[in-house]
Amino acid sequence: MNALTLQWYDVGQEKTQQISDRQAVKNPGTFRIGRDPLQCDMVLSDGTVSRLHIEIFFHPQQQNFYIRNLKPGNPPLVDGKQLFNGEMPLKQGSTIRLGQQTEIRVVDIVNNAIAATIIVPPTPPGHQHQQFIPTPPVKQQPTPQGNHHHSHTHPVSQGVYGLECPKCHKVSSLEHLQVGCPWCGTSLAAAVSVLVAPER
Repeated sequence: MNALTLQWYDVGQEKTQQISDRQAVKNPGTFRIGRDPLQCDMVLSDGTVSRLHIEIFFHPQQQNFYIRNLKPGNPPLVDGKQLFNGEMPLKQGSTIRLGQQTEIRVVDIVNNAIAATIIVPPTPPGHQHQQFIPTPPVKQQPTPQGNHHHSHTHPVSQGVYGLECPKCHKVSSLEHLQVGCPWCGTSLAAAVSVLVAPER
């Protein structure tokens, strides 16, 4: 989210307003300031401020907030320069003078135009140095009839890789990695991959 924070005094009270490029506004894409509560997102009580005076918006190509004058006959003073028409970039510390009494200051700008960072979850203990070898293809022997193949044989009995429990040293199939040793319940996160010879 990109955000800009304004600070000003209205009827002797200090006020702040944050503007972001994602907030709901009355005019899509711009944050409008003036005296008219029907048109403006930030309403000022200063009688010398126009009903619809200025708007602030985030420019995605320039990655910056800009101010635009909506009342050429009553131009705002932005950083000491009158803005009759067009738009000007804002920076932290910029001042916007509206009418004769209202001075608004940009006290903070947050610009999140940073390349996205991919956050990788930490590796569970015991996994960082453990290399799991993929199960090699298993050539299944034909049945005595010669036209069917075994399809429900337990993986450990087919001469495949299994996991040796670090506590009881019994070997289980790779499918038990997440659930633990089926004999003693020990976590298999640090188990050693072993090749189990096929049963004869």
